[in-house]
Amino acid sequence: MRKFSFKTNNYGYIFLLPFFITFLALQLYPILYTLYLSFTNLSAANPQGDFIGFGNYIKLFTDKFFLQSIGNTWRIWIFNFIPQLIFAVGLAAILTRDKIRGKSFFRGVYFLPNLVTAASVGILFNVLLGWKDGSINNILVALHIIGEDAKIHFLARPVWISSSVSAILWWMWFGHSMILFMAAMIAVPRDLYDAAAVDGANAWHSFWKITLPQIRPIMVYVLVTSLIGGLNNFDIPYVMGEGQNLGGGGPMKSILTMVMHLYNTAFTGGRQRGYGSAIAFALFIIVLIFSLIIFRVMFRGRDTENPRGV
Repeated sequence: MRKFSFKTNNYGYIFLLPFFITFLALQLYPILYTLYLSFTNLSAANPQGDFIGFGNYIKLFTDKFFLQSIGNTWRIWIFNFIPQLIFAVGLAAILTRDKIRGKSFFRGVYFLPNLVTAASVGILFNVLLGWKDGSINNILVALHIIGEDAKIHFLARPVWISSSVSAILWWMWFGHSMILFMAAMIAVPRDLYDAAAVDGANAWHSFWKITLPQIRPIMVYVLVTSLIGGLNNFDIPYVMGEGQNLGGGGPMKSILTMVMHLYNTAFTGGRQRGYGSAIAFALFIIVLIFSLIIFRVMFRGRDTENPRGV
C-alpha cells in the first residue's frame, strides 16, 4: 500500500484553504442564493417563495420608488463627487509642493472626517441642520443674515436635504481622495518636470500636461470606488431622512437611494425578500456596466497612443 505523502511545495494550498472556505460560505453562496431568490416571490406573506421567473425584474420598470431612487442616488453622488475631485486634486497639488509649511497637519485635518462613522456624522448634522434649535440656523440668525421667523427647513425641503447630503459626503471623502492623489503626484518622476521647465513650461502647463496624465490610473481608481460607494449610499441618507418621512427617504422621498429602497423592501413592512433580491442584482448590474464604461473611456486614449502595450 502506498503511503500518502504531501509535498512541501504544496503546503501553500493549506494556507489558502481558509480563505476559499470563507469566500465560498460567506460571499459566493449568499450571492448565488440571492440570485435564486430574485426569481421567486418570497415575502412575509409567502414564506415558501414560488418561482416566478423574471417577474421581479419586470416589476422594477414600473416601481416608481425604484425609478425615483435611481435618480436620487445619481444626483447625490454627482453633486458630491465633482467638488470632491476638484478639491482633492487641487489640495494634493498644493500640499505636494516643497515650500508649503504644515503639510502633515493639513493632511491630518482634511483626512479626519473619513475616520468618523457615517451614522455618527448623520446624527451630528441632524442636530446642526435642525429647524428650531439647529446650530446653523442659530448662527445665521445671530449674524443677522436671516430673521428668527425665516429659519431654513434644511431637513424638510427636498432641495435643501438633498444638497446637504451631497455636501456631507463631499466633506467626508475629499480628504481620502486627496491622500491618494498626493501619493500619485509624489511618484511622478521629477525628470519630466525638469525637462518641461527647460522647454519653457510653467507650473500650470506642467500640471495639465504632466501631472494629470501621470495620475490617470489613480483617478480611475478614485472614480470607480467612488461610483461603487455612491451607488451603495445608505448611512447618511437613512439617518437624516428617517425622521422626516415614514419609511425613510426624507421629504417627498428626495433622498431615497437604491440601497434604502432595497432595505425598505426586503427588511421592513411585507419583507419582500424576492423582490428585494432583484433590486440588489439590478444595482449590481448598474455598477458593473458603468465601471466597465469608465475603464474603457479613461484608458482608450492610452491604448490608442500605445497600441502594442509597449
